Amino acid sequence: MTNRLYYGDNLDVLRQHIADESVDLIYLDPPFNSNASYNILFKSPAGAGADASIEAFDDTWAWGPSASEALMDITASGNHKLHVLMQAMKTAIGENAMMAYLAMMVVRLQELHRVLKPTGSLYLHCDPTASHYLKLVLDAVFGPEQFLNEITWKRTFAHSGARRFGPVHDTILFYSKNGHNRWQDLKVGHDDAYVTKHFRAIDEETGERFQAISLTGAGTRKGESGQPWRGVDPTIVGRHWAVPRAILAKEDLEAQGTIAALEALDKAGRIYWPSKEGGTPRLKWFVSDLEGARLGDVWTDIPPISAQAKERLGYPTQKPRALLERIIAASSNPGDVVLDPFCGCGTAVDAAQKLGRGWIGIDITHLAIGLIEKRMNEGYNGGGKREALWETIGSPRDLASAQRLALDDPHQFQHWITLKLGGYPWMGGKKGGDKGVDGYFYYVGDGGQTETGVISVKAGNNVNPGMVRDLGRVMARDGHKLGLFVCAALPTKGMTDEAASHGLIETDWGRFPALQTFTLAELFQDRAPKLPPLVSPNRKAPRVETRASHQTGAQDKLL
Repeated sequence: MTNRLYYGDNLDVLRQHIADESVDLIYLDPPFNSNASYNILFKSPAGAGADASIEAFDDTWAWGPSASEALMDITASGNHKLHVLMQAMKTAIGENAMMAYLAMMVVRLQELHRVLKPTGSLYLHCDPTASHYLKLVLDAVFGPEQFLNEITWKRTFAHSGARRFGPVHDTILFYSKNGHNRWQDLKVGHDDAYVTKHFRAIDEETGERFQAISLTGAGTRKGESGQPWRGVDPTIVGRHWAVPRAILAKEDLEAQGTIAALEALDKAGRIYWPSKEGGTPRLKWFVSDLEGARLGDVWTDIPPISAQAKERLGYPTQKPRALLERIIAASSNPGDVVLDPFCGCGTAVDAAQKLGRGWIGIDITHLAIGLIEKRMNEGYNGGGKREALWETIGSPRDLASAQRLALDDPHQFQHWITLKLGGYPWMGGKKGGDKGVDGYFYYVGDGGQTETGVISVKAGNNVNPGMVRDLGRVMARDGHKLGLFVCAALPTKGMTDEAASHGLIETDWGRFPALQTFTLAELFQDRAPKLPPLVSPNRKAPRVETRASHQTGAQDKLL
């Protein structure tokens, strides 16, 4: 299948685009933190100036018509147990933010159950604020017998709490569709304390830790395993030679006789000879021989994303890719389809791509869709075109649809086109002033240093030279050498003249307009702003070699 990235309400996308029993694994992380607003930080590369911040989503839930309609959908679904549960919850906790959240979640969980294959699994990631309510809901949707685990993931380090223990964990609720879910029994390495305690000896040649374990088994044998070796007769103490099968397989000795295998192990340095004369030789069981421990339902070995982590995007609620890799590896096979209906910055689809799974991602903001496109292009497509990896559905694909977005939702248009041009949005919140800045771009400046340019976006049809002049003042105020004025409408001659009046900037990559206009129409003509090579905040700028290596206007790839 073609991987798909949908912009839109996940309930609508599920109902209109995702077929029955077509998905192998679902992971969702629907945020709930009443009255909290999350902000995303785009970390600028070293030396690139201030970080950009933009409101990613407003996680504020309130009871209203949408929540009431969701409850009516539940009643109409015919799931009587679910109907009774939701009515009881409404009576118990009232018409509040939590109830609105649960009502909106229930209708989506019903659709997710529908699209899941009989061999499929669902992992719902949440925090203790709502986990107990969501487990009741999942029991009603999937059936209590399909509950498999409540996984505890230590998501952070020590937290102070007012008159309570510090909250440091998230909950991941794990359900199967019908009890026949795909399953890979994952193993994890033993921790350092276990290794230090049980593997105290150190091999003189390799430096690897080992423990000396018995080479004999209980009872005597009349065959080769009961014969003396190197002057040691195990039958004297009622035992026989018994090399662990795992070691025989690892050393490719399964076809050898017992004595020959012992000789080969000794030659390979795997026999421990005690200093006491006449002592029984033992096997060196190295740390590398450990198969690992079976994974339990308390996960403390995957740390949160640190401020210095390479994968950190600054997105609120971003989870480490290792967490999603574990879930996907445990509950799917290569080629299976993974769905994340709240895909945010795309960690689940990133992990699915890395592990060779197909994927479907859904999000309701152009900001998230743009971030995922950047992330996947930079991670797997060398910054090239996306068609080889996935199809984006719901985002503007032509001039007319982009113009509709500019008219219907200027705020989302700003996010979309800024990301499309290789920049990063900025805003001080929906109610805050933007100080004349809608976004930034990072580029390779003199001497290979990363520098910051500024973007102004105008979604409306009424544009004039004064707006370009304002951007010039912002550049002068904030010390930016390059500025980009982006507009949905065609600029007037006065606007292009105003931009041209700022002259050219001489760089190691050539000369570029200090301030230029760029239109939506030019974007869909496969044209690009005339800028030096752009730099992703997640990558360092390259060392400058020659200015001839860069072709002006070729901005299809981020360095």
